[in-house]
Formats: sequence, C-alpha cells, structure tokens
Amino acid sequence: MKLLGKLYLIPTTMGESDPMDVLPQTVKRSIDFIDYYIVENEKTARKSIKAVSPEKKQSELILFTLNKRTEPSEHLDFIKPLLEGKNVGLMSEAGCPGVADPGAVIVKLAHEKGIQVVPLVGPSSILLAMMASGMNGQSFTFNGYLPIDKDEKKSALKFFEKLSQDKNQSQLFIETPYRNNKLVEDILQILNPSTHLCIATDITLPTEFIKTMRVSDWKKLKVDLHNRPTIFIIHKM
Repeated sequence: MKLLGKLYLIPTTMGESDPMDVLPQTVKRSIDFIDYYIVENEKTARKSIKAVSPEKKQSELILFTLNKRTEPSEHLDFIKPLLEGKNVGLMSEAGCPGVADPGAVIVKLAHEKGIQVVPLVGPSSILLAMMASGMNGQSFTFNGYLPIDKDEKKSALKFFEKLSQDKNQSQLFIETPYRNNKLVEDILQILNPSTHLCIATDITLPTEFIKTMRVSDWKKLKVDLHNRPTIFIIHKM
C-alpha cells in the first residue's frame, strides 16, 4: 500500500505582528519541511511563510489557490501530492484554517481519502474573543456574517438576542470590516439596553481592543472599527 502524506493545518498571524509572538515553534518546524501548500492568496501566503521561516527557499514552494472562485473540480488536484506521499500545508489568510475559512472543504476531502489531518496550534479570533469576553464559555455559537439587508439584519439580531437569553448561550458573529461601524450603530439601535455586547477587534495586534458592556453603556462610548477585523458577541442575561 502506498504511503499517504499528511495534511497540516497551519495557522497564521491575524495581522502585521511578529509570528513568534503568536505562533508556536511547531508551526515553523512544519513549514521548514513542507513544500506544498493550499492557500487563499499566494502573495500573502508566501509573505507569511517567509516571516516564519526566512531561510525557506521560495522557489521550492508549490502553491494551490483555494478561494471563492475555485471550482470544486479542482479540489482533487490540490490533494494529489498527499495521495503521492507528500505532506501538504493548508493555510488561512488569518488565524486557523478550516474555521470560518474555505479550507474546510479540503479537510473534509482528506478524511474521505483516508489522509491524516494534523491541526497545529495557533490564534483563533473566535476563541480569543470568547475567552476575553466574560460571557458564557460553556455554551456559545459562531454565526458567521449577518444578512446585508436591513430588515433581515434586524430580524437576525433580535433572533440571536432572544436565543442568547432562552438558551443562556453567547452569540458570536462578524461583519465585513468596512461595514463594522454601521453594524455597531444597528446593534445599539436594535438590541435591548440591558443586553451585553463584547467588541473584540485587532486581536493579538498592538491596536487590540476588547471590551464588554451593556448596550446602554456602549451608547456613551464612540469606537472606530472601520476596516479592523472584529468579533461581536451578544448575550442577554
């Protein structure tokens, strides 16, 4: 039987920070011996690899691009090196691959083909925000992006608020960074003044800001989240 390669899930930094401040040595050791990568963006992936392992020869790297424009028919080509016994690294644009990230389809395919999946430790904005929020870490849900439509967004926010109270379950969501400030305005208008809101932005970066207060208190504070990656958490106690 032919020996299969392993799929390494390689975390990255969540912005312009020193990789060694947020990534363990196991990430560097893995990058040192892996030449095949599945990435969202080749340019930023090469930059990340160089930052972690400056001595790595860029000319030896073979990168496959996986994003929203990638056809499902291409996925099998991406894992061919694994089927030939070569190790492959899967990288996200920021944080941990496979979580709120298109890489999950490759992980699923790897399991179907009997390929070992090796997750490496790294920063997850979802978990770090939850840890720092002071909300219910025993029960929480990540809901991804809210609807863009105004009425649908309002309905979603009210639904998650009620769910947080009924199930005692913290509700996490995100927004496209350039729409963050508008979302904050909507949250403060729509939710109950007593509902707790955590805003966690620029996690692990020098400009990191994480704060939990009631909606009524947030109305007294002005924050600028424009183009800053942010996790929102709400919980009505």
